[in-house]
Amino acid sequence: MRRILFATALALTALPSMAMAHATLLSSTPAAGATVVRPTGLSLTFSETMQPPLSGIDLTMTGMPGMTNHAPMPVKGFRTAVEGDGKTMTITLPRALPAGDYDIDWHFVGADQHRTSGKISFSVK
Repeated sequence: MRRILFATALALTALPSMAMAHATLLSSTPAAGATVVRPTGLSLTFSETMQPPLSGIDLTMTGMPGMTNHAPMPVKGFRTAVEGDGKTMTITLPRALPAGDYDIDWHFVGADQHRTSGKISFSVK
């Protein structure tokens, strides 16, 4: 009985470290908080290989120069692809983004089937 209790306690102490092993965003282009000139593409690189059908982004224009009450406007028509390493998602825009503020809301599912998500904000001048 003591062996079972010890084994159970040992397994339970390992759970927090296993739960923290989810994928993280390593880098993005543009970087969070950056100001860039009319990008035609974006990229996100993660710490693990992604499941492409379950991973993606939403791109939203959140502010436009000269318009103080600009309602968030979804950007549509872009294509996403996963690079050969399986860790980098590239986003090809149909045309260069106009000046304004943008949010990339990303979601990622790795081999462990756990979903992680986050947000990157950047500006275009």
